Amino acid sequence: SGIHTLLVVTLTLSPVTATAQSENFVTGEDAYPPLWDLAAQNLQDFSVKDGKIVINAWNYQERLGVYKSLLNASAKLGAFGPQNSGNILWGLPLQHGWQFRTGRLADPSGVTSCGYENGEPLCQSVRSWWSCMNYYLAIIPFLGAVEAGLFGQLPYEIEILPPEEHKDDFCYSVKDCWSRMPKLMDDWKAYFEYLLSTEHKAVRSATFTSFYLDDALGLMWKAHTTSIAYGLPKFRDRLKYLSDPEANFGVDWANAVDFIAATHFCTDLPTTNNFQAFLPQRMLVEGDVLPSISDFSPQQNRVLVSLRALHKANKSTGGLLLKLWQKAMSTEAGRKMGRKLIESLASS
Repeated sequence: SGIHTLLVVTLTLSPVTATAQSENFVTGEDAYPPLWDLAAQNLQDFSVKDGKIVINAWNYQERLGVYKSLLNASAKLGAFGPQNSGNILWGLPLQHGWQFRTGRLADPSGVTSCGYENGEPLCQSVRSWWSCMNYYLAIIPFLGAVEAGLFGQLPYEIEILPPEEHKDDFCYSVKDCWSRMPKLMDDWKAYFEYLLSTEHKAVRSATFTSFYLDDALGLMWKAHTTSIAYGLPKFRDRLKYLSDPEANFGVDWANAVDFIAATHFCTDLPTTNNFQAFLPQRMLVEGDVLPSISDFSPQQNRVLVSLRALHKANKSTGGLLLKLWQKAMSTEAGRKMGRKLIESLASS
C-alpha cells in the first residue's frame, strides 16, 4: 500500500505541474495577483496614525501590500533571479490572488456586500473560511518578518485593524501575536532569520544555491503547515457558510498542503503559476459532482478527485499515510524523487 499511497499522492499533484508547463505557461500581467501594481510597495506606503503603521488586513489591496512589501524587502537579500521571480514567497500572494479572483474572499453568507463587484469589491469577509485561513499565511509571516529584522529598525510599531466581528480569532501586533501564538511566530521568524543569515553568502555566490534553497524551503513550509494547522480548528465554524462541495474542497486542499510541503515544493513565481493553473476557477456549488463538473477541464476534475481521495485515505489511516510520505521525503534524494514523480506521472 506504500506504492499505492505514492500514486494517490502524486496523482493529486501531477496534472498540475507538467500539463500546465507544456500548455499554458503563465506570462505577463496574468503572472501576478490581481491589482498587484496598485498594492503598497513597502511599509512607508501604509498610513501612519498615532505613531503607528496601520494596516487594514480585511481589504484585499492592503493585504496584498503586506505581501508585496515582504517580497520587496526579501528581494534585497540575495539573487532571486530577474524581477525577483525566484523568490519562494511568491506562493503566498499568488494563492491569495487566486482566492480573490475566484470569489473565495467574499461574504459566503450573503448577508453583506463584502467582496462583491456591486458592493465592496475589495472587502475581505471575516465570514470567508479562505480569508480567515489566509490571515495566518499573510499577517503572521509579515509580523514574524518584522520581528526577525527583515525591515530593519522601524520608526513605528505596526497595528493591524480588527474585523467587524470574531475579533478574538486574530492577533493584531507583534506583541499580541507573540503572546497568543508563540510557536507560529517562532516558525515564521526562523524562516526570515535564515534568509537574513544567508545574505552575504548569496551575494558572494551570485545565486541562491540549491543547498540554501532546500533549507529555506524546509523552513518556509514548516511555518506554512503550522499556520494551516493553527487555522483549521479555529475556523471550522466558517465552513457552514459554504456549499458542501466547496467546504470539502477547502479542507481537502488544506490536507494536501502537508503532502506538498514534505517535498519542499518550490513556490517561486513560475512554478506556483503552473501549479495553480488547475485549481478550480470558481467556487464549487451544490450540484457540482466529481469527476464530471462540466465547466471544469478534465485536469481540474482530476485534481479535485485526487485531493478528495488523498484526504479520505489519510483520514482513514489516522494520518499514517502522511507519516509514511513524510518519511519517504526525509532526504534530499527522496524529495527530489517526490517532485520528479509528480512531474513524470503528469506527463504520462
